Amino acid sequence: MTILVTGARGGISRAVAGQLLEAGHEVRVGGRVPEGDVVELDLARPETFGAVQGIRAVFLYAELGGLKPFLDAAREAGVEQVVLLSARGADPAAADAIMRVHGEAEAAVRESGIPWTFLRPGGFATNRLWWAADVRAGRAVREPFPDSQSALIHEADLAAVARHALTEPGHANAAYALTGPESLTARRQAELIGEAIGRPVSVERQDLAEYRRELAHLPAELLETRIRRLAALTGKPDPTTATVEEVTGTPARGFAEWAADHAADFG
Repeated sequence: MTILVTGARGGISRAVAGQLLEAGHEVRVGGRVPEGDVVELDLARPETFGAVQGIRAVFLYAELGGLKPFLDAAREAGVEQVVLLSARGADPAAADAIMRVHGEAEAAVRESGIPWTFLRPGGFATNRLWWAADVRAGRAVREPFPDSQSALIHEADLAAVARHALTEPGHANAAYALTGPESLTARRQAELIGEAIGRPVSVERQDLAEYRRELAHLPAELLETRIRRLAALTGKPDPTTATVEEVTGTPARGFAEWAADHAADFG
C-alpha cells in the first residue's frame, strides 16, 4: 500500500518522498496547495482528509491546531503506522513553546492507538538556507548569536531514518533523537559554506530588535523561545547523537557535506 508524506512544500518532506520513491515505494504527497503530483491535504481542514484513504503509513508534521481530527481519520482509514517529525526535548508540559507543541503532537499520536515512531531532530541544516539571499548578493550573514552552537542534521539523513521507520519492522513505538555529527557555531557554519562556494562568507552580529522584526510573522511566544534557545547555546556545545548511524548503518553527514550539496543555492 501507499505511504502518505505530509508537508509537501517542506524540504524534509521532499527528501523523504524522494528516498521512498527511489527505493520503489508508492508515495502520495499531501500539501495545503494541490499542484502537480501533490494532493490537497491541510491538517487543519477535515474536508481534505480523504487524502488518507488507501494509505498504510504516514510521515506527519506537528500541527499548531492539533492532530487529533487527522489521526481519527487515519485510524478509521486503516493506517498502520505514523512517523512523526517531532523535536528533541518535546514535552506537552514544557515552558518552551516549540517543545510544548511537539510534545502535544506526540501525545495525540500516542493516544490515537496507531503504532508510531517519533523523529526528534535538534535542528535542520536546511534552516541555513535562510542565509542564501545574502550570500548570493555578497553580503554578510546577520545573526543575533553568531557564537551559538548547533549540531544540525542533513535532510538526507533525517529522510533516511524516516524511510527505514516507514518501511521496515522494528521501529514501532521508538523515539529517535537525531543530530548531525558535530556541534558548530554559526560562524563556523558560514565559513564552511564559504569553502563550498569558493569565497568567504562573513558573519555580523544582528541587533535583537531587527531580528524580532524580521521574524514578526512567527507567533511571539515561538519567537522568544527561539531567542532564548540561541542565547543558551552561545559558547556551549550542542549534544550530538549517533542515532542516524544506529538506524541506517551509515554515519551522519557533516555540515561541510551539506554545504557542498547546497553550494548552488548559495552561489
